[in-house]
Amino acid sequence: MPDFRNRSSKDEMMDDFSLGHEIIDPIMDELEVVNKLLGGYTVFFNAFKKIGLKDGMCISDWGCGGGDSLRVIAKWARKRNLKISLVGVDATASAIEYARKKSTDFPEISYILADVMSEQLLENQFDIVISSLFTHHFTDPNWISLIQKMADCASSYVVINDLHRHWFAYHSIALITTLFSKSEMVKHDSKLSVLRSFKRAEINQMLKNGGFNNYSIKWMWAFRWQVCLACSKHMESGNKNPGIEGE
Repeated sequence: MPDFRNRSSKDEMMDDFSLGHEIIDPIMDELEVVNKLLGGYTVFFNAFKKIGLKDGMCISDWGCGGGDSLRVIAKWARKRNLKISLVGVDATASAIEYARKKSTDFPEISYILADVMSEQLLENQFDIVISSLFTHHFTDPNWISLIQKMADCASSYVVINDLHRHWFAYHSIALITTLFSKSEMVKHDSKLSVLRSFKRAEINQMLKNGGFNNYSIKWMWAFRWQVCLACSKHMESGNKNPGIEGE
């Protein structure tokens, strides 16, 4: 029986940045289907309503993988006549190449091949930095450093979409991937992702340890955490959003 009391420190197979197209491409296809089935994009749309997106904003997705979140957000924005730009960042070359190929019909989307902690990503480079099922790849101390980097590179908000470590989520994703996935990596990593993910108290404590005090943590289906963090630069400008407040 897996231990759900503490976060797992085991590496996922996906953490290998050198993976080639023969492995990455079918995995990206499967993950997009899983995200659609489990409502993973709703976390962002809910957050954007609280934040209030405006024309001209730039949203960057860190650990973007195949860029599925960016394409869904682009379609969502088009339906609302929102003129925004979107930038995906990932350290796996084959994932970025896959994402660019899949995003040819979206001129508002561009991609950067980079480690998210690198100096290629600059202070205030984006308005909003988001991530989906990405931050659980980091140990607690590195998670704090990552969120600090995200907040430094975002002028307004950070939105984190990640998993709730729970026995039901673990066994559910195990069943789903057994039935529908052809990839041993997806079957392995999907369960390990749950074991590496978070309880609310853990997120709250890490944010406190990172010096953050203006944020919200919301549980959403299916076993997702939505973390909305107002960057200090945005707060200092007097633009406090009433939907983002510490817990």
